[in-house]
Amino acid sequence: MKRVVKKQDHKKKNVPSKKISIKDYAETLADIKNRIQNAQVKATMSANRELIELYWEIGEIINEKQEKNGWGSSTIEKLSKDIQNLFPGMRGFSRANLFYMKAFCLAYQKVQKASGQLEDLPIFNIPWWHNVILLTKLKDNAERFWYAQKAIENGWSGNVLEMRIQSKIYQREGKAITNFSQTLSKPHSDMAHRSLKDPYLFDFLEHTDEHLEK
Repeated sequence: MKRVVKKQDHKKKNVPSKKISIKDYAETLADIKNRIQNAQVKATMSANRELIELYWEIGEIINEKQEKNGWGSSTIEKLSKDIQNLFPGMRGFSRANLFYMKAFCLAYQKVQKASGQLEDLPIFNIPWWHNVILLTKLKDNAERFWYAQKAIENGWSGNVLEMRIQSKIYQREGKAITNFSQTLSKPHSDMAHRSLKDPYLFDFLEHTDEHLEK
């Protein structure tokens, strides 16, 4: 005996949608945009710290090899060419930049040993070229840290940082910084935008992805 199945009415009832508030929608969109930009900056600055720490380590290795194994400039030049052959297109491993890495490590070695934590130093939260500017334009570490911290707080680009150093605002306003702030750059700041496009960081991340895929 066949069972009789009643056909159900699958027609959906038209439920009237609520009228969307233009103000509420605009505020939601702005909130999501802000969250995306904040996440971009945090991810960029985190990757930047990894890059700066890598450069520190390479500088440490070069200094050790020069002191203990007598590596000269010609060996560093060969090292530079070989690294660039292994990672073609990466601009961060020129001969000049390898020597900047060594200078970077030597400049802050004693401070690092005293602080114990590399990430406590503001120099690890600014782009690499900002650090090169500090190394080449200034001799005093306290002054370097002051400018690095101000660059983080105010989102200075490399050009702005250089202008601030030339105008000697540290001598007018500077005070020793003992507790370094972990402030991240604001998403709309000049430094944040430049960090996202920083060629050293961009090449580093691009080639990391490429080698992971391989």
